[in-house]
Amino acid sequence: MNGFDWNAVQDSLPLLLEGFRVTLLATVLGTLVAAVLGLAVAVAGRAPSRFVTVPVRAVTEFVRSTPLLVQLVGAAALFNTVEPLYIGIAVLGVHYAAYTSEVYRAGIDGVPKGQWEACRALSLPPRRTWQAVILPQAVRNVLPALGNYAVSMFKETPFLAVITVQEMVFEARKYGADNFAYTEVFTLAGLIFLVASYPTSLLMRKLEKRLGH
Repeated sequence: MNGFDWNAVQDSLPLLLEGFRVTLLATVLGTLVAAVLGLAVAVAGRAPSRFVTVPVRAVTEFVRSTPLLVQLVGAAALFNTVEPLYIGIAVLGVHYAAYTSEVYRAGIDGVPKGQWEACRALSLPPRRTWQAVILPQAVRNVLPALGNYAVSMFKETPFLAVITVQEMVFEARKYGADNFAYTEVFTLAGLIFLVASYPTSLLMRKLEKRLGH
């Protein structure tokens, strides 16, 4: 390629791989937060008391209605003594929990009514009903959707650069500014994102087809 500096690609690769490590860490931990918190929100949304359901729904709608970038900047300003990476992981987790809670809700609603009735007929306590009967079926049905949200979170980690988290795009921008090699370094970053996310997307599609049969 005319004008493409391959030396810059080779020189920047170690920095980008270090940034990729941070990107991957934020994605994995953020996904865990979103999965656990989203499930808690979905279960709380079915509580019999409006004192629980109304605040939960209000917070969920607020999170879904505001941009991730605004949430990151706001959280960084409020918790300016906390490590930016921790803030980024928490904000990613909370942001995506608002969406995964709807996925869980759909999975729970998809459990046949007969399962609920059987649990009541057997006089199973609510905790046992959820743990042994409802959640295993609901989670199995929504695994592909949760995986797709994990991929989406991975592709949105570049937003963490605005709060100085040194993830891959942060490192790419820094290297590009220092060496005037934006084209090379961002092309390499894009390829790393592609290599990491595309196989995962294919895996999620296969899992969705398999669970659909």
